[in-house]
Amino acid sequence: MKVVLQRVTRAAVRVEGEVVGEIGRGVLLLVGIERGDREEDIESLAERIALLRLFQDDGGRMNRSLVDVGGAALVVSQFTLCADLRKGRRPSFDAAEEPARAREQVERFQRALERLGIATQSGRFGAEMAVELENDGPVTFVLEPRP
Repeated sequence: MKVVLQRVTRAAVRVEGEVVGEIGRGVLLLVGIERGDREEDIESLAERIALLRLFQDDGGRMNRSLVDVGGAALVVSQFTLCADLRKGRRPSFDAAEEPARAREQVERFQRALERLGIATQSGRFGAEMAVELENDGPVTFVLEPRP
């Protein structure tokens, strides 16, 4: 599992011109599910994201979490994060999970965030999506489960 987290002042995802998910202050989460990802990894990563101190406190230090600021999460499935680009010119997606299982795992990840008190919106799994965001900072992190 790989997650690209971007702190945003707003973000939205459109499918065929229609807004299917939209948030204000919070995080945009691009989520790639790989073969072999475990349920406990998904739950653990959701908790890390909810409690990661990435918002500024009154002193200007990144000291407040998504939970602390009442921020939201826009969860967008992105299998291209699982690409292997080490050889040739064409990405290999062999590490990406099968679509049915990947959909289930992305939904599990979103539900885990909701159980932690994070309001969530999402893209549409498997659709061609247009994602727009206003990156705050910019602050961007790449997260993977702990070994």
